[in-house]
Amino acid sequence: MPGNHLSADTFGDRFELSALPLPRHPAGYAVQQLDSDLLLDRRSGRLLPIRTKGLDALFASFDDAFAEAAQWVLQHCDNPAEHRLAIVPAGYDPVFERPILIYGVLCGHP
Repeated sequence: MPGNHLSADTFGDRFELSALPLPRHPAGYAVQQLDSDLLLDRRSGRLLPIRTKGLDALFASFDDAFAEAAQWVLQHCDNPAEHRLAIVPAGYDPVFERPILIYGVLCGHP
C-alpha cells in the first residue's frame, strides 16, 4: 500500500462515519487541504475546489481515503510532514451534485 511509512494518524485520527454526531448525513470520507475548500478528486488525483463541476471526492472508507492521500503526499510533497491534508466526513448535495464539507473549511492551526 502506498504510504506504508506514514503513521496511522498522518491525516487525523481514524473515525467511523456512523459513530460521529454530525449535523448533516455523511455520504463518505473526503481528503481536504487545510485552510481551503480543496478536496482530492478521485479521478484526477488533483486537489480541486469543492464547487468544481464533476468533482469526485467521496471515498467509501477511511482506508481508501488514506491510501489516496498518501499517494498524493508522496507525489507532491518534498517533506511529507508538511502535507496539510486531513481526512474528513463529507456529505453530498443532490441538487448541486457536489460534495459538502460538513465541518466547513478546517484551519491548519487552532
